[in-house]
Amino acid sequence: MGKLIRTIAADGSAVCTAIDSTDIVAELERIHRPSATVTAALGRLVTAASIMGQMLKNETDSVTIRVAGSGPAGSLIAVSDSLGNPRGYVANPIVEIPLNRYGKLDVAGAVGTDGTLSVIKDVGLPEPSIGSVPLVSGEIAEDITSYFAVSEQTPTVCALGVLVNPDLSVRAAGGYLIQLLPGADDAVIGRVEENLQNVQPITAMIDSGMTPWDVIQTVFAGFEPRVLDEAEPVYRCNCSKQRVERALLSIGREELEKLADEQDVTEVECHFCDKKYSFTREDLQMLLKR
Repeated sequence: MGKLIRTIAADGSAVCTAIDSTDIVAELERIHRPSATVTAALGRLVTAASIMGQMLKNETDSVTIRVAGSGPAGSLIAVSDSLGNPRGYVANPIVEIPLNRYGKLDVAGAVGTDGTLSVIKDVGLPEPSIGSVPLVSGEIAEDITSYFAVSEQTPTVCALGVLVNPDLSVRAAGGYLIQLLPGADDAVIGRVEENLQNVQPITAMIDSGMTPWDVIQTVFAGFEPRVLDEAEPVYRCNCSKQRVERALLSIGREELEKLADEQDVTEVECHFCDKKYSFTREDLQMLLKR
């Protein structure tokens, strides 16, 4: 399981959240078996979703982050509940492209630099709230930062990272998010900038054995952080046969009758966890009677 800590500065000027999402991204890799670059891209997105999910207020709230870029990976989607338990999906899990000019996995190349990042929050209102911004870099963290600045008018620093082993297993993954609260002055901004000047990449910190609290103490130094929440999020899919039945009913009576006529068994696979649900002709006919 992961480890997530959310804190606030003693003077109430800023909040900082940090997460070790290594186990979460490792489970994502086990389920989807993506190429290394896609593991890095989708791993960053589910890490961000976990952080943003933990920021939700109500138990039944959820957040969905969708990245629709121009790159070969296609659309990436991450969803989290209010406890920070995320799940993710990518249209094209296998993308083989060269390393970028820094010798790193080319996440921007897989995602694309043209497109949008959308955040959908379901907080129990009649309609979910939706905010969308153009992609800034396709590196995910910068795009999350842009979303908060443009859609929520909240000055934010976001760092996300996934370190993938040569055998495609996940060595380290994590992230942190620093946000200024109303009333924060230039001195607060200066302190954050000073802290981040020589900070290591988040994957280097996690890989060296630093905990989320250690990360917060580093990037939030001088703020005397107070813990607001602690969580141990896991990669969690909420699919069920009942949900799949509702999805089948949503395709319309005519299409459902066609499936029942043409196939002895209809198999439906969950995009998020790859679990397969089988429905016999008789099962579909029972659904049609509802």
